[in-house]
Amino acid sequence: EWLSSTQRVLSLDEAVAELGEMPPGAEARDGVVLTFDDGTVDWLEHVLPALVRHDVPATFYVATSFIEDRTEFSGQGRPLSWAGLTELASSPLVTVGSHTHRHRLLDRLPAQELDDELDRSIELLGSHVDGPIRHFAYPKAVGGSPAADRAVRNRFESAVVAGTRANVAGTDLFRLHRSPVQRSDGQEWFRRKATGGLRLEDDARRAANRLRYRGLSS
Repeated sequence: EWLSSTQRVLSLDEAVAELGEMPPGAEARDGVVLTFDDGTVDWLEHVLPALVRHDVPATFYVATSFIEDRTEFSGQGRPLSWAGLTELASSPLVTVGSHTHRHRLLDRLPAQELDDELDRSIELLGSHVDGPIRHFAYPKAVGGSPAADRAVRNRFESAVVAGTRANVAGTDLFRLHRSPVQRSDGQEWFRRKATGGLRLEDDARRAANRLRYRGLSS
């Protein structure tokens, strides 16, 4: 409700087009893109009705193996069904992107598995969603290896990583920053994140995550 009444909320396609057209150093108009990760059933049950009620667009990044294999997410998150994703994607407010197939961290995935991880996701999404899959989110917002970076750039038009800060003219469209929103933020911190603040907090969070995800593969 606050976003729809106070902010210029864009689809990801609109935001990428604006950033891509501006020369470095140009002053960007303020805008917000709303995104969701993984592929849980609450997208259809709760998120879409809220988007429709407030006329706010959003992008949904799907880790396809969880839907395909009916595997619960960490924290007991139930996966969306393919029929549910098709229904979600039918809304003009919704953009669907890839979040890999198995939610593997691409900075530590063997090079020979990269193509399958990305292409399987694109294939499955393409069979259930109309239109091309143009956008990508790195799992856990951790950027990939040089080989992964090349593979992502060859398949998509944008990619998002970590970074609680604004995207400005000249930002690499394959290193777009996102601000993670948590229930514990409350309205004050949510508003600060939505307007591009908390860069120092993000630097600390990313340093902590490097330790937190050490040794993990997904």
